[in-house]
Amino acid sequence: MLALIMACGALAGCHSRQTDAKPAIEFTKIPPAAQGGRERVDTIAGRVRNARPGQQIVIYAHSGQWWVQPWPERPFIPIKADSTWSTETHLGFDYAALLVEPDYHPLPEIDVAPTQGGSVALVTIVKGTGTPQLAPTGSLKFSGYDWSVRVIESDKGGLSNLYDPENAWTDAKGALHMRITRKSGKWSCAEIFLGRTLGYGTYSVTVRDTSHLEPAAVFSMFTFDDSNSEQHFREMDVEVGGRDAENKNNTRYTIQPLYIPGNLYTFAAPAGPLTFVLRWESGHATFKTFRGRSSGAGAPLVSEHEFTSTIPVPGEAMPRLIFYVVASDKNPMQKPSEVVVEKFAYLP
Repeated sequence: MLALIMACGALAGCHSRQTDAKPAIEFTKIPPAAQGGRERVDTIAGRVRNARPGQQIVIYAHSGQWWVQPWPERPFIPIKADSTWSTETHLGFDYAALLVEPDYHPLPEIDVAPTQGGSVALVTIVKGTGTPQLAPTGSLKFSGYDWSVRVIESDKGGLSNLYDPENAWTDAKGALHMRITRKSGKWSCAEIFLGRTLGYGTYSVTVRDTSHLEPAAVFSMFTFDDSNSEQHFREMDVEVGGRDAENKNNTRYTIQPLYIPGNLYTFAAPAGPLTFVLRWESGHATFKTFRGRSSGAGAPLVSEHEFTSTIPVPGEAMPRLIFYVVASDKNPMQKPSEVVVEKFAYLP
């Protein structure tokens, strides 16, 4: 009897130590390090030790932001009886595996790396394998600069849009044409960006009449640093879109993040050509909009606003021009559209 009691006690002790053991996530297959896009996928796999019943795996891939994988509508990956897990993932430069409780609700995208706490029992992050690969791009010359042209999908604006280099070109007079077209049942948009940072200074862009735009079509000049999600990508925007009955202020200046009070200023842009200007200095970002093709002396000022808080430093932020479709339940995009950008200029 004594031996039986001792054996039971020993078993109970072993069971207690096993129950108290900390969980661990191992990776058995890590995808390449590459700039993501919805058309670029691979398999990620691993093993979990000491997981509790009901726990599952959630994967985030880091490319600009952290994106839940493989899709927001099916983020949970079951842990099999042999403790292994696997799923498809879109590519990124880094991959995070989260061991989560049944009540965890993953966000489709997050700005900073996921962390342990609450319903997240454990987070393990690894770098993608191999030399990091940037997404392929097209190229064009505009206003004396060499621009890259986006060719992979983007969720900017809350809608997954295609991007096609055929949607951005310059005409015989040097003006940039950017268009939104319909392709494979989705909207195909246009984005160009410089391959280098310009830093503090004055950025300006002149755009022909935008009064024909639908509410869901938006043109923007903005700064963006792919590598700095912790600083909200150093993003500052001037955006102009179409008007509707509820939104007569169709133009806005923004400093990211938008949820900070005072980081958004809106106004109504008139018809006809407009020149948008951003003066970026340490601790200051001054936006101006002028009627016509000049911001020089005597140019009619439409709007002006200065931001003095949460102003990013340049880092690796590069100027970008984009014409894209935003998510809109009330006024979804109806037909193809085009904007013409006559010039881009920068002065230190």
